Amino acid sequence: MHMNVAPHLLTEDRAEYERVLDDALSTAHARPDLAGIGTRLTVAQLRAMTMNATALITTAAALEYDHFVKVREQNRAALGARRPEAEQGAGAGVVAVVTVLLPVLAGTAAAIFLLVGGVLHALAPTVVFGGTLLTAGLVFAALAAAGLLSAGIGLLVTALRNRPVAADGTAPADDELSLAREAWRHALLERGILPFLRDALAAAAPPDPTVP
Repeated sequence: MHMNVAPHLLTEDRAEYERVLDDALSTAHARPDLAGIGTRLTVAQLRAMTMNATALITTAAALEYDHFVKVREQNRAALGARRPEAEQGAGAGVVAVVTVLLPVLAGTAAAIFLLVGGVLHALAPTVVFGGTLLTAGLVFAALAAAGLLSAGIGLLVTALRNRPVAADGTAPADDELSLAREAWRHALLERGILPFLRDALAAAAPPDPTVP
């Protein structure tokens, strides 16, 4: 049976409404106020009635739902704004790779030049080529040190940018969205679905024979 969606309930949230309803029905046995399920009305009957009354039930949690939708739209807008930055980051990734490889390659070259130059200088101190290799090794060693420093600074900047908590101490957008969704689900359950189920069971109760 298709659900009648309230004017403020978006199509993408229909499934969430059904999940809250199904959770309430599946745990109804633990609620004394819903003890009439299965005797007065079946679970299928109550589910169909609650689905048909969606417009009325969701109104009870309208404030929480509006806040949830607002936070979700803000989150999506923020993700859309960050997408161009991600595309720029693809080009920056090449620079990052070069930054990482530079100290490795320079350090390897420095080790080779210093080793070979040191051996030549020890075996033939008068040979100029040995001194040249030593000088080249020192230059590459300096490049490797500079590359390591640059890579360290880059890692620090990346870590600061990817902090899970904003500088002003606010919660991340995903956490705020989760809190808003749970607030809506709770209000929908406590102020909408459960009262409707209780009223439906009370209306289906057999008349009291002692009442004239």
